[in-house]
Amino acid sequence: MIAMDLRTGVEQLGDMIAAAATIVPFTGAGISTECGIPDFRSPGGLWTRNRPIPYDEFVASQDARDESWRRRLAMEPVFAAAKPGRGHRALAALYKVGKIPAVITQNIDNLHQDSGFAADHVVELHGNTTYARCIGCDRSYDLVWAKKQFDESGVAPSCLECDQPVKTATISFGQSMPEGAMRQATELAQHCDLFLAIGSSLVVWPAAGFPVMARNCGAKLVIINNEPTEQDDIADLVIRHDIGETLGPFVGN
Repeated sequence: MIAMDLRTGVEQLGDMIAAAATIVPFTGAGISTECGIPDFRSPGGLWTRNRPIPYDEFVASQDARDESWRRRLAMEPVFAAAKPGRGHRALAALYKVGKIPAVITQNIDNLHQDSGFAADHVVELHGNTTYARCIGCDRSYDLVWAKKQFDESGVAPSCLECDQPVKTATISFGQSMPEGAMRQATELAQHCDLFLAIGSSLVVWPAAGFPVMARNCGAKLVIINNEPTEQDDIADLVIRHDIGETLGPFVGN
């Protein structure tokens, strides 16, 4: 059912939240746009300005690694300035009262952690851009170190231990999905009674399969997104309105 207006949608969502014992949110880029972080696919989004660099290209090409780090460091002021929005804070409020055990996210911005979720309860399907890892030995690096290496040498950083390339801890096209996160997300989707798909276009697989999985396991499905998605027809409630305005009433005090 598509909510005819925002007020009706919020009321119906409130009733579903009240009735649910276990709620699992699944978030995409749309929840972070009010925080100043642009999405990827919309007009003016990051991928309309720059072609994504696939993982195999990053591994094979020094030029690709240099360009990848140039783009990431150019975006650092945006990521560093971003604070959790109304959507993040609403989910954190439901988490704090025990309604939400964990959040599944396609986002890489760390804003769920910043809003109050424990890091172990944020299932990051596409990784995290706020730190970096060696693709060889998996050693972690902070971005301050990576920026210093890049600024001093003009080339992408390499690992201090094994000399393999260092990459932001994100999942690029062609890179294997994180097995642990996929297992966690599967478990969550299969054992909830309300699944909230928020701000996701639901076109990136396998991540987009989790709302379907939850619905097939008996959960109610709510989709909150400004634009239609291919899964609207299986949802119990579709709210096509601003995410901050939709979830704002659930932020609490």
